[in-house]
Amino acid sequence: MDIETLTRGLHPLEIRVLRACPERGEAEEKHVRREAGLEEGQFRRAIQWLLSKEIVAVVREEAAETIQLTELGKAFAAKGTPEMQLLARVGATPGLTVPECTAGFDVPEDEMRAAFGKLRKLGALRIAGGGVERDPAADIGPFERVSALIARLAAQPGTPMTALAADEQETVRGLVHKRMRAKGVFYLERETNLVFALTAAGAEVRAKAFALGLSGEEVSRLTQDMLRDGSWRGKTFRKYSVEFAPPRRVLARRHPYREFLDFVKYKLTSMGFVEMRGPLVECEFWNMDALFMPQFHAAREIHDAYFIKAPTHALRLEPDFLAQVAAAHEDGGDSGASGWRYTFDRERTRRLVLRTQGTALSARQLGLGALIPGRYFAMARCFRPDTVDATHACDFFQCEGIALGEEINFRTLLGLLTLFATEVAKAEEVKFVPAYFPFTEPSVEAHIRHPRLGWIELGGAGIFRPEVTYPLGVTAPVLAWGLGLDRMAMVALKINDIRELFSRDLDALRTRRLELELY
Repeated sequence: MDIETLTRGLHPLEIRVLRACPERGEAEEKHVRREAGLEEGQFRRAIQWLLSKEIVAVVREEAAETIQLTELGKAFAAKGTPEMQLLARVGATPGLTVPECTAGFDVPEDEMRAAFGKLRKLGALRIAGGGVERDPAADIGPFERVSALIARLAAQPGTPMTALAADEQETVRGLVHKRMRAKGVFYLERETNLVFALTAAGAEVRAKAFALGLSGEEVSRLTQDMLRDGSWRGKTFRKYSVEFAPPRRVLARRHPYREFLDFVKYKLTSMGFVEMRGPLVECEFWNMDALFMPQFHAAREIHDAYFIKAPTHALRLEPDFLAQVAAAHEDGGDSGASGWRYTFDRERTRRLVLRTQGTALSARQLGLGALIPGRYFAMARCFRPDTVDATHACDFFQCEGIALGEEINFRTLLGLLTLFATEVAKAEEVKFVPAYFPFTEPSVEAHIRHPRLGWIELGGAGIFRPEVTYPLGVTAPVLAWGLGLDRMAMVALKINDIRELFSRDLDALRTRRLELELY
């Protein structure tokens, strides 16, 4: 872009800054801003535009501190510091008790007691038989100097820190640090002074602005009022350049992980699945016992849970389901099996936990009445105490599902799992390995290959055992699966760490696109 085009496209604020800059050498922000007659915000905007166009360059930034008094500091300036007020009181009225010395001031009593302790340690005050007395021979110079400094700074607000002697600077910083909050005597205002200079191109632009007679008073907008009253005549209108990049506009959009969850729901509902819902706080009955997980079994350790502190137990359970599930555990009940052969604890089964697995929703759906044939799914948030790493988190989502039908079998289940892995997770490789779960037989684990992490477990699946379905009133075969939505999202969103799903990096969240066709 040629110099004239660049100059004519400058904003009026930029022109005013350039006209206030020296032709050569460094320029200080405060000087240029004063000469240009700009407010701080206007100057900052103009200088950022000039920097982006490489018309000016930053030489350095100078930080300056000025001293101000807090309300407490102003009170000390008017009446004296607590130490000087105590010395004045005891000097005027010797023989007072300690409480009488420290009471009745506008300063909080704990401040006065602290001041009394300093003076006594210095020897300026002493407690004798007749009460508190002042020792006129004691050196109270440090307190007098502090009091004099406060009075001087109150008369000269905004004094630069560099204008004080080294020992006075130390005194000011000590009071700011020790009494930082409401009790602070001083507070420091920090200002940054920008020092910049014109670039070679900037010097040419500045000269061209003067040659063209640009004053920074150009009109940037033609309004209806100007057209109506004719005031546009004689005005100089700023020219625009379409070659500059426009300012970045950040548009609102959904979180990438939320987009993925919506995508999963769309896919499953379009396949005829009905969504299941349930509470995050679940009792052990639905979370484990209804799934034929024995109360003594090591499988419960796999699902270590967060227990609810209050209330600790559910008020009641469905009595029919409780009796049938208890019988299945103890002797098999009506399932035709022999059960686990132990006494079922009806009190423990009411204990409340945060849901550890989405399969609890499947158990509830079977108990509430599932259609045969029927297909159900849930996007269940689950919680387990776990070590957080690239593929594990303490709270996670499971894509839980069941399918009921008289003709379905294990081959049907493997087909569904393959469909989920390829269509939802967009995985290119899938494999199955045998597994064990207390509530399914046969059981299987699905694994998908992550492009960087290798094979990762997608989740477990199987056919519900009769000990699970019969107590809940279902006799048809039930396929069940619980897949890790977070891990599916890692493959679909092409990320290498599960923690990136909950990243606070706004720039990454804005630029990451979900390469999936939602509809």
